[in-house]
Amino acid sequence: MTTFMETPVASGVAPDRARSWLLVPATKPDTFDDAVASGVDAVILDIEDAVAPAKKPAAREAVVRWLGEGNSAWVRINDATTPYWADDLAALSGLPGLVGVMLAKTESGGQVEATAARLAPGTPILALVESAMGLEAATEIARADSTFRLAFGSGDFRRDTGMSDDPLAMAYPRSRLVVSSRAARIPGPIDGPTLTANDSILGRDAALTLSMGMTGKLCMHSEQAAIVNRELAPSPTDVSWARDVIDALGADGAHVKDGSDLPRLAKALKINELAEIFGIPAAS
Repeated sequence: MTTFMETPVASGVAPDRARSWLLVPATKPDTFDDAVASGVDAVILDIEDAVAPAKKPAAREAVVRWLGEGNSAWVRINDATTPYWADDLAALSGLPGLVGVMLAKTESGGQVEATAARLAPGTPILALVESAMGLEAATEIARADSTFRLAFGSGDFRRDTGMSDDPLAMAYPRSRLVVSSRAARIPGPIDGPTLTANDSILGRDAALTLSMGMTGKLCMHSEQAAIVNRELAPSPTDVSWARDVIDALGADGAHVKDGSDLPRLAKALKINELAEIFGIPAAS
């Protein structure tokens, strides 16, 4: 599998660890700078769902111009079955500011590889799964050499399948993406967005994302980033517990007494690693 770059995008967090992924309509280039400065882990300039067909050329040109001015971001491109896909890739390929692309409505590993073939070698591809067909091919998509992470297009998936947004109804597709990602040894998948502006609902949804084993979440507004970043990272109390365990057992397991200590140490080491990446202190 291809080894991808770990270039920080917005907050300084590398894409394999990024929690909040902000979708920004490419029809609003005046908001690009503010999006990058907003505290999100990654910015995705959207020239797919957020742009009407007649406006796609102008939106694409705005993205190319902004990236060419020394800025960096991901770009959501149109899906491989549309006439816009090839135009998107022709315009973006080789741009120094392009961190990676999100491929809309991915339904096969072949679509990922066909996309990669039109981009500079090593360009990361987020495969956005948005349909029953895409979910059935999740393992194949995750194992494609050019797939960097999977993402869940939950809204389009519900429209395609008729399923509700109830957590129980969405448990299977989320689990499928998590298991497929783990089996392919790629970073955890990115969950779909919460559309409401209610902070309590967003916090609940982000906690659910974490409980399902997903490690990122799409955001529709920059204000959502703080809550998503908090919920998808260890708490200071978690960090204190982890460091106590590491002190007691040793980072190398030198003081492990029995098999039950090993899972605790593994969990503590993971929490401590994430705390260092995200800059989370131990509880005082």
